Amino acid sequence: MPPNEAHPSPAELAEERIVSRLLDVFIRAGLLLALAALCYRIFSPFLTLLAWAVVLAVALYPLHQVLARSMRGRAGIAAIAIVLLGFVLLVVPTAVLMSSLGDSVRHLIEEVQTNSLAIPPPPDRVARWPVIGAEVQSFWSKAHDDLPALVQSMQPKIGHLAKGALGFVAGIGSGLLRFLAALIVAGILMAFGEAGSRSSRAIFERVAGTERGAALDHLCTATIRAVAQGVIGVAFIQAIVVGLCLVVAGVPWAGALAGVCLVIGIAQVPAVIVTLPAIAYLWMSGAYGHGEAIAYTILLILSGMVDNVLKPLMLGRGVEAPMPVILLGALGGMATAGILGMFLGATLLALGHQIFMRWVASDPDVAVARDPTSPG
Repeated sequence: MPPNEAHPSPAELAEERIVSRLLDVFIRAGLLLALAALCYRIFSPFLTLLAWAVVLAVALYPLHQVLARSMRGRAGIAAIAIVLLGFVLLVVPTAVLMSSLGDSVRHLIEEVQTNSLAIPPPPDRVARWPVIGAEVQSFWSKAHDDLPALVQSMQPKIGHLAKGALGFVAGIGSGLLRFLAALIVAGILMAFGEAGSRSSRAIFERVAGTERGAALDHLCTATIRAVAQGVIGVAFIQAIVVGLCLVVAGVPWAGALAGVCLVIGIAQVPAVIVTLPAIAYLWMSGAYGHGEAIAYTILLILSGMVDNVLKPLMLGRGVEAPMPVILLGALGGMATAGILGMFLGATLLALGHQIFMRWVASDPDVAVARDPTSPG
């Protein structure tokens, strides 16, 4: 070594080791982030589907366990039975209602295009409505006198609206196919439910610690089941029952009315808002005999009371999340991801609300202030 070349000092050696370790950490972190980004990019097309499958699997797992015990522990056969049962009881009736909705939309568009849609004249009391009465009566009168001219004057807005309506119906159809796919994936998850439950709990414990992880795992499971079964499930089943009764009774726009029934069911509003106008149509249209009207009236009344039977069976302990949170989650999810997003949005927003409120309630400063025996 040349005499003018000094040995590095201990401080310089320590600095070099720190720089080397930091560089090593940054390289590893960059590689991990790149791997996570690539995995997300590959997995993102299936993210909504898998999330909905997990919700279905968690909600239906108690039923799967009951069936598996009755089948001598055959979890796979029980999962197949649930998938087939869901297809028969949920997917097929929903497809019938969506077909009815699509036919109604197409029929309306055809009637507007061929000028065969008969619009009655506006009543005189419409003009006396505050603020909007004169405008509503003028628009209604134009539609009654010359509907094609009114439609032509509103182009291209009417064309865009018609395309949007047909696109909405097509989106519901594709959402139904995704629901079927999610139901099949949920069956696979339920068949391996024990291993999935252990993995889920291990993940929560690794992230939040042993005690909090177990509590968070229980909270997520309970919230998903309460919302999916007690709110979304009840509203969905009631909407299907009411919609099928409307189809049997021959009430126009049965699919659309079933959708309205689904939304108001999520908001915990009675289904009589839909069934009573339908009953009034049966008696005022003149297209039904006396016996038919009575039979369909009884059918619609009973279908509107289905939630009174389902809620005690499916609601369980109740839903701790406020109903506006669930309703906003359903509407926001539907606007984001279609019909599947309605169910997934309500469940995830309720779960997020529960986790956030649990975090707020676990503030250590508040706990110390409320405990009179705490020191200081």
